[in-house]
Amino acid sequence: MILVLVIIFKKVGCVSMYRIDRVSNRITPVLARSFSDLGFSERKHLQEWLAFHPQALTTGEDDELLIIQKEFDGFDETRERLDLLAIDKEGNLVVIENKLDDSGRDVTWQALKYASYCASLSKIQIVEIYQRYLNQLSLGSSGDSPNAEVELLNFLQADDIDSIQINTLQSQRIIFVAAKYRKEVTSTVLWLSQFGIRCQCFKVTPYKEGEELFMSVDQIIPTPEASDFMIGMMAKEAEEKETSSTKKKREVICYQFWELLIEAFQKSNCSLHDSSAPNANMWLPGPSGIPGVSYSTVFAKSWVRVEIYLAHWKPQRNNYIFNALELHRLDIESKVGCSLKWDELPKKKASRISYTYPINSEDKTHWPELISWIIDFMSKLEAVVQPHLERLKPKLKNIDFDVYIEDAESGV
Repeated sequence: MILVLVIIFKKVGCVSMYRIDRVSNRITPVLARSFSDLGFSERKHLQEWLAFHPQALTTGEDDELLIIQKEFDGFDETRERLDLLAIDKEGNLVVIENKLDDSGRDVTWQALKYASYCASLSKIQIVEIYQRYLNQLSLGSSGDSPNAEVELLNFLQADDIDSIQINTLQSQRIIFVAAKYRKEVTSTVLWLSQFGIRCQCFKVTPYKEGEELFMSVDQIIPTPEASDFMIGMMAKEAEEKETSSTKKKREVICYQFWELLIEAFQKSNCSLHDSSAPNANMWLPGPSGIPGVSYSTVFAKSWVRVEIYLAHWKPQRNNYIFNALELHRLDIESKVGCSLKWDELPKKKASRISYTYPINSEDKTHWPELISWIIDFMSKLEAVVQPHLERLKPKLKNIDFDVYIEDAESGV
């Protein structure tokens, strides 16, 4: 008895099937045919095969599909009907369009319409659609139809229909099935994938060898190897868009707050921000008259910080000023009326002397209180610290900070 095996070689863009002859140790090609030549039709055959074995269109156990309707036409005010409607393990609806030997030019537009129609289906409607499908399958049988809700919960591995999410916004998937794809289709599918619309193209090829018939099913877009990468890239892009949106929102809030704060400063006795303009950053510096030294306000989401910021490009210079001020720490804190945080940050270029005020800064009802506090505190801080900075000015001009070695105990 001669044993004969059939193997498939998958290449980019094509699938070739070969028969293995163990006796001769050779392979011979199995002839690829068209569905129409073999007498198969789209609805009567290909659609039925996929309806009863949807796992042919999956790439693994986690990608399992459950068919919930066939020839679905439940769209308001249209007579259109999609080939197969399925649901995946994540509760996403999947529109499956079959086109037999040729995809045609307009299948992507057709599927997009169906996906948009399905996007509005509620959880209750989906259960009803599935129940009608189960009822149709049970016609002519002696038993009752299975309960759609129970079957759906079993598939999704859930206990309660109210606790699961089904068909959430922008979660719909599209699967195309055809023996041949036109360029108009493949380029459109690849383009749609860039916008987070999950589309897959499966190439189906029938074969005949004697009286035996075979069919290969191969995912060509995206390739199985690229699927995880594309999903990861889409998730990364979504995260970046969310971050960008949050950043823009924050920039608007900062600009609005600085606008009000500068206006209030200009009406006060403190002249720090007489020449300042609002910006979209989270900090607003005020001049001290010494290069690299500013009286700054930092506007974060959950706190606001008022500080003396030492950020000259020569770290030794910042350390010198910081140490000189710290010699008067008790006097400065006594006159300001609170303890300050003294951060020399020796390993960084900048140092700061600050006080942090915890508050939900994005709640605009807090802004009048917050603005009043900033002006009051900053006015005190400038009045107390500025005389010390003025006494430092002539000394800063006479020190060569390129060769200066800090001596914290030397004083000024």
